[in-house]
Amino acid sequence: MSVPHLHRVPGRFVVEHLAHATLPEDDEWVALVRAPEGLTVVREAPPWVEAERWTGFYADTPSGTGAPGVLAAILAPLADAALPVFVASTYHADLVLVPEDDAERAAGTLRGAGVRVTVG
Repeated sequence: MSVPHLHRVPGRFVVEHLAHATLPEDDEWVALVRAPEGLTVVREAPPWVEAERWTGFYADTPSGTGAPGVLAAILAPLADAALPVFVASTYHADLVLVPEDDAERAAGTLRGAGVRVTVG
């Protein structure tokens, strides 16, 4: 496995739970996950919404579905530092969200674990 490389995504995100929805009312979302308990929506945080804001780190290390260990190499140090995460994975890469107030600590933790982290 190669060393993961993360880019800090510009902008802030909110994670919403819509218990009785099958789709969001708009198309302003980044990721959707439908589960038996409802729909989870990740979207850019509008300035007027009062909700916990998250910062995103996007793994550009090519992983696809056949490269084990990339996500674990990112999540393990964050878990060891007791940092909460929310992850949305695609076929090619992962978007790892941490609470906005913990973004700098998360970046430092990841760098300390050998993960390359860049801003922008």
